[in-house]
Amino acid sequence: MSAQPEEALAPPAPAAAAQLLAQLRSDRRADSWVPAFERDWANALEDSRRTYSLTPVHDVIRTWQLRIAAAPAVDAYMDSGRDESGFVDQNDVLGARP
Repeated sequence: MSAQPEEALAPPAPAAAAQLLAQLRSDRRADSWVPAFERDWANALEDSRRTYSLTPVHDVIRTWQLRIAAAPAVDAYMDSGRDESGFVDQNDVLGARP
């Protein structure tokens, strides 16, 4: 019997953060994404130092990998000309949460 849950994700590669940062720096969104990644990364390193767990670091890497992977779909959606100015606030539909 394994001590880890079956759905446990494999940890990112040791160089994943450096590769991710290089990818972010070459993206057209680098002006906003690089500082955001660096902030998230610094917070994750501090959390890892405090808790002796690499989970915060792995979570930051996975989150940013997903953001980069989703970027082309977001760009395609934005380029499709859909007008999002008439959205409805979720609280108006569902009511205030307790």
